[in-house]
Amino acid sequence: MTQVFRPPRPSRSLLCLPGSNERAIAKLPSLAMDGVILDLEDAVADSEKDAARDKIRAFFEAPPIDGVERIIRINDVASRHAEKDLALVLETSPDAVLIPKVRSPSDILDVVAHLSDNDAAETIRIWAMMETPLSILNAGAIAETGRTAGGRLDALVVGLNDLRKDTGVLPDLDRTFVTPWLMQVVLAGRAYGLRVIDAVCNEFRDLERFDRECATGRAMGFDGKMLIHPAQIPAANSRYRPSPVEIAEAEEIIAGFSAPGADQLNALDIGGRMVERLHYEQALALKARADLIARRDP
Repeated sequence: MTQVFRPPRPSRSLLCLPGSNERAIAKLPSLAMDGVILDLEDAVADSEKDAARDKIRAFFEAPPIDGVERIIRINDVASRHAEKDLALVLETSPDAVLIPKVRSPSDILDVVAHLSDNDAAETIRIWAMMETPLSILNAGAIAETGRTAGGRLDALVVGLNDLRKDTGVLPDLDRTFVTPWLMQVVLAGRAYGLRVIDAVCNEFRDLERFDRECATGRAMGFDGKMLIHPAQIPAANSRYRPSPVEIAEAEEIIAGFSAPGADQLNALDIGGRMVERLHYEQALALKARADLIARRDP
C-alpha cells in the first residue's frame, strides 16, 4: 500500500467548548489554539441541544478565525439528536465533524454516506473519538476507512474518560494502564496517515501535570492534545511544536533529495545515515507544518 502522509496543518491545541456556552465562544478570536471543537454531545444537556445548535450556527456566520480549524462534535450517531446535528453540519460546513462513541468502521462509513448523499463539500472531514473498548480493538479497521474511495476520516481523537468508565481502569498520574491503548491509536493513525490527538487532562488548574501529559503525549507520537480550558493552550502549543533539531534534520533531508540527480534515488547517505525517500516525504510534511506554526505563532 502506498503510504499516505498527514497534512501539514498543525493541531497542537484543540480547545473543546460546549456549544451552549455563548460567552466562551465569543472569546475564541482572542485565543491562540490551533482548532476549536464545538461540542453538542456530553457537555450539553438534552434541554439545551437546540439552543447550542443556534449558538454554533451564529459562530459560523461570523468570519472564520485565521488559521483555526473549526470542528463540530455531534451526538452519538445512534441517538435521536444525530439527525439535527448532521443537518447543522451540512448547513455550516465546518472543517470536520467529530463522531463520538465510535465502535466500528460502520460508524464512520454511515456518516460518510450521509454527507455524500447530501452533496456535502469534500472539505468537510471526519474525526473519530476513540473512547469505547471496541474503538481500541477496531482501531486499525476504523483508521483504514480514511483511505477508502471517498473516505473523509482525517483524525483519531482519544477519549480516556469514557474508556476508563467502560473498563474500570482508575486514573493515575502516569496514565500507566491506558498507555497501551494510547499507543494503539497512534499506531493505527500512522498506518493510514491520520492525525492523532491525545485525550483531555481533566485537572485544568494543574498546569504542571498538563505540561507533563503534553510532553509524554508528544513522545508517544501524538500530533496534539484536546483541551478543556484556555489556560492549557500555551503548553500544548509549545510541547507539540517541531523542535529546532527536528526542523534542521528535515531541512537536511530535503536538501539531500533536492540535489541534482537525487530524484532518481530511493535512498541517500545523509550525515552518515541511510535515509529513504519515505523520510523525505515525512521531512516535507514536518517542514510545511513548522512553517505554518512559525507564521501563526512566532
